Amino acid sequence: MPCFLQLISVWKGDQKDENAWERNLSTLPFAGHPDALRTQQGDTVSHLALFPAAGTGQTLGSRCVCGRMSCLLRTARLSAQWLFASAAAPCRRASRFNVPPSAEFVARPVGVCSMLRLPVQTSAEGLDAAFVGVPLDTGTSNRPGARFGPQQIRAESVMVRRYNVSTGAAPFDSLLVADVGDVNVNLYNLPNSCRRIYESYQKIVASGCVPLTLGGDHTVTYPILQAVAEKHGPVGLVHVDAHTDTSDMALGEKIYHGTPFRRCVDEGLLDCSRVVQIGIRGSSYAPDPYKYCWDQGFRVVPAEECWMKSLVPLMEEVRQQMGDGPVYISFDIDGLDPAYAPGTGTPEIAGLTPMQALEIIRGCKGLNIVGCDLVEVAPIYDVSGNTALLGANLLFEMLCVLPGVKTMCSEHVLCSKE
Repeated sequence: MPCFLQLISVWKGDQKDENAWERNLSTLPFAGHPDALRTQQGDTVSHLALFPAAGTGQTLGSRCVCGRMSCLLRTARLSAQWLFASAAAPCRRASRFNVPPSAEFVARPVGVCSMLRLPVQTSAEGLDAAFVGVPLDTGTSNRPGARFGPQQIRAESVMVRRYNVSTGAAPFDSLLVADVGDVNVNLYNLPNSCRRIYESYQKIVASGCVPLTLGGDHTVTYPILQAVAEKHGPVGLVHVDAHTDTSDMALGEKIYHGTPFRRCVDEGLLDCSRVVQIGIRGSSYAPDPYKYCWDQGFRVVPAEECWMKSLVPLMEEVRQQMGDGPVYISFDIDGLDPAYAPGTGTPEIAGLTPMQALEIIRGCKGLNIVGCDLVEVAPIYDVSGNTALLGANLLFEMLCVLPGVKTMCSEHVLCSKE
């Protein structure tokens, strides 16, 4: 269990100032938590609070500061009452999963910089989903800097909260999620980095965990899909980008951020009848830049077909195209217009809006999603941090559409899995 219960009991006997014990309570950790159970019996005031803690294993720990047997008994009783109540009707905050701490009780700048301020683990074992950083940008063709994307996305993710109010999704009441850190890439050798990424993701997907990747340039998707397809077979692909990333070669090299999906086709990693590329635009070196994609059976949706309209109807068609097979979501932040996401290496004008990005990701709800990535955030080109903030929110939206994520029907009730 990724949380622990803490009972705070304060002995108010021998207090000369009858208000002193109230002041003492106000200084205790989480004493004012709205979901804390508070009792007063005789000279003891007790608070039962739930909050996340990394590395606590599967045990419930409780602490009594007064040491009285009666207090210890009340600890056990309150723990049992709380567990029974939360199992019968989950309350607004209590969860047996990892939960981002509320800024009402833990200041946003406090703590280790992890994705959504979740616990950090060294392994994906036991997790349903995991955020993984891949700080690599040696495959970029224009402006470098995406190696710093994972750091900045994590930093900006402090603004993302527990529930998706718009969709009702409650991922942290449904799945066990953590940040498993970064892949130890080799910044001096791109093929070696790809091998390291592949080997790292082999372990993640073998454990049954769904990876949500913080890039990194788009090169990283190629070795990730090698590992994902090894487990699930050829996957469908929902690809949001300004570019198709299906070039064959540049400067004599077959691996860089313009070739990942060409390499994936070469190796049979994609179910080409279930590939859609959305937001494609920009000038081209060839008069027919989409010919390769069409020849493979990809559906290409140019940005011009998305202008000034909702993409909800498009996503209805995409869901039909994807069917029940495994699907991977790859979202290049340059799919969005640089007015919204300037912090990227190869910006193209006249792109998608953040609202359309939400429609695309939310439109993937119900698909058999086996992995996701958000790539090409290069923070140095956006001092406001808004590009990384957008990336953090889009990753949260991806988490919210994973299989098994339940919906809050009301303030206290989880009503469905799909």
